[in-house]
Amino acid sequence: MFKPLPVKRIALQCLREDAALAALVLADAGLFNPETSKIHAEQLPEFPGESYREAYRSARSRLDKILSHCGTPALTAVGLADLQQVSEQEIKQLDEWLREVWRECSHSQEALRRIEEERKHVDQLLRSLDNFSALDIDLGLLAGPKRFVDVHIGTVPAANVERLGEAVTLAGYIARAFMHSGDHTHIIVAGPKGREEEMRPVLQAAGWRRVDIPPELHERPEKARRDLKARFDRLLEQINSQCRVMETTQKGFIDKLIAAQQLLRLAAPYAELGEALRGRGGLSFIGGWVPKQDLARMHERLRQRLGNRFVLTARDPLPKERALVPSVIRHPRLLQPFLSLVKNYGVPRYGEVDPTWLFAISFVAMFGMMFGDVGHGAVIAALAFTLRRMLGDFRWFALAAGLSSMLFGFFYGSIFGYEELLHPLWMSPLSDPTRMLTLALYWGIGFILIATALTVYNRLIDGRYAEALFDGKGLAGMLFYLGLLYGAYREVTASAFGAVEAAAIFIPFAVVLAYKWHHYHAAFGERVLVVFIEGFETVMSYLANTLSFLRVAAFSLNHVALAIAVFTLAGMMDFTGHWITVVLGNVFILVLEGGI
Repeated sequence: MFKPLPVKRIALQCLREDAALAALVLADAGLFNPETSKIHAEQLPEFPGESYREAYRSARSRLDKILSHCGTPALTAVGLADLQQVSEQEIKQLDEWLREVWRECSHSQEALRRIEEERKHVDQLLRSLDNFSALDIDLGLLAGPKRFVDVHIGTVPAANVERLGEAVTLAGYIARAFMHSGDHTHIIVAGPKGREEEMRPVLQAAGWRRVDIPPELHERPEKARRDLKARFDRLLEQINSQCRVMETTQKGFIDKLIAAQQLLRLAAPYAELGEALRGRGGLSFIGGWVPKQDLARMHERLRQRLGNRFVLTARDPLPKERALVPSVIRHPRLLQPFLSLVKNYGVPRYGEVDPTWLFAISFVAMFGMMFGDVGHGAVIAALAFTLRRMLGDFRWFALAAGLSSMLFGFFYGSIFGYEELLHPLWMSPLSDPTRMLTLALYWGIGFILIATALTVYNRLIDGRYAEALFDGKGLAGMLFYLGLLYGAYREVTASAFGAVEAAAIFIPFAVVLAYKWHHYHAAFGERVLVVFIEGFETVMSYLANTLSFLRVAAFSLNHVALAIAVFTLAGMMDFTGHWITVVLGNVFILVLEGGI
């Protein structure tokens, strides 16, 4: 409950011909994590599944490429009774069939791609033709070099058209605009041959951009458009025809592709064992990890399929293997949303304390303390229940928050902001703000001490003893924090901050600084700077984290203050306005504070 599940290092020995089936049973159980080990490397130097794995990867790659074009067929679940060992020969035969299917699919895809590219080209030609639609002339006469005439077709900014016309006239040319498009104008510039060099700088100065006429448009625009439209329609028909062919081909292959997926799914466990599978002669060895509580079930599943043709041994992880042990975390559905939040900060390693329970309890309790109101909590819980299908596992998160809010609402005596309808089991937050702030402070202190103690424990079991004892988040840091609390308490209650209080603070802090100094290796000046910054960060993190818990009390006070503001406004209204204000005010409080 408070740690990842204990696991066992298992060694499964079986006949080579049974290895694929054994791997399939292990994978189907969902309890086995393969692990590469060199412990038996000398006794078992062979990798029995190497050629099997190569055949599987080839077939898997081809199938994935085919499915990316044909879509992924739906697969049905496979039960233990349906598990069948897949031979290497079956995979190779499947690979050959997939090779032929891919050749046919890729041929169809390539044909469709060529037609589609031609369609895009024709569409581009039609758009280009729009630029010349105002010209009632064979466009071929304007393209290419001429014997006696120098012709230029292009665009210039609209603001430069008049100036360009004057300039080309001085050079013996004429300029005629034939189309306006936004800020640019399409122009034909023509003049006598032999003055091209003189005309080039004139065009450049006007911002000239040359427009080429594609060979397909070397005729009158009307005729070119008719030809291109006919060509475009033929291409669309070819695309539709090719798509129908591909659809027919896919329908013919779909059942076999589903079967191929199923076959490769059954072959995957053995193919993906990698170096976790070793062997020698007719013997195969599979190593990995299984949760201790599931070991008997795993043994029974193997016995059902392999009979007595296997040997399964298990042992506890060795200290040197701790970093390799997988972390198996199981929680009831009630904690799944909290576990998702915890995983955002990392997954507890094997042997470490799982903080999910602590996080769930503290979060729900803090929410209730900040948002304590019987009515508001009931609304949140009712919404969580009503929207349970849409929220999924998150409904437990919202339901727990609503119930916690209701519980603290009874403590505070508040229902939809009314404090005269219920007698508080404890007190209203606004009746004694100092006590609320003090309680929140104590809550924060306890939370920080528990979190630091868990950090120390996790580091100790991980073998990081120096870090657990002397780091700012270790035992020395905890003693420093306790010293700060003791010194502050003595100063506030008795105004007696003396040598004992100073020693309680500075001795553990000196230990933290000494550890930082010893741990960090650099030049003297850099070392001093880093130790100073990390020491300062240690002090500020404890102080800031402690004071941050005052927000819990602040939110509870703010909740009451908002309710008072709503009722003050409602008191200024007539009967109808009063209740409209009360209802809308409570909705506002729910959305504002509940959302936060």
